[in-house]
Amino acid sequence: MRSQLRNLRSAGAALAAVLAFGMLAGCAGTPAALADIRYDLGPAPQTATSGPMPAVKVLDVTAPETLNSDKLIYRLSYADAQQTAAYANSHWTMAPSALLTQRLRNALSQRGTVLTGADGVSAPVLKVDLSEFEQIFDSQAQSHGAVTARATLTQGGKVLAQRTFIARAPASSSDAAGGAQALAAASDDLVAQISAWLGVQALVAAQ
Repeated sequence: MRSQLRNLRSAGAALAAVLAFGMLAGCAGTPAALADIRYDLGPAPQTATSGPMPAVKVLDVTAPETLNSDKLIYRLSYADAQQTAAYANSHWTMAPSALLTQRLRNALSQRGTVLTGADGVSAPVLKVDLSEFEQIFDSQAQSHGAVTARATLTQGGKVLAQRTFIARAPASSSDAAGGAQALAAASDDLVAQISAWLGVQALVAAQ
């Protein structure tokens, strides 16, 4: 009898651990968790614009294969910093690289003309390579959004400048909603950094 009781207690503890992880991954089994929730970066922030800039070609943001999907990725750094996972029932409306492309072009268009790679105009070219876009859990109750990207500015086939930008923002809750909010804030910080950096470069007007 005592052996059976111990087995039941062990099974109960194991079940509790599985349910806890399932809630984090969006698989708790409730009707709300079963619905596929879609996130974007939200409304663009209203910020004061700096001085005007010459026209710039802003190419589509590129990213590694792991970030070329709509998955909302998280990492339990307190448990295994080398392992990532994705929420089962929470996704982005499009790949993070596409969301960041929209955000970047929108911000820069407030300071001047923004072109794409398809425009047949001789102008400075901004290329951004996204390398990190994930929610990182520092503990079970605390996490933050982490975004890292490298920006390269070229003109006429020559590199004018290059820099890696890092942005971090705390999550308001330890779930997908908190992660999406934190990554949106970190993305806006990253875009602001790139915009400020671009503004001090010696850009030559389009011809």
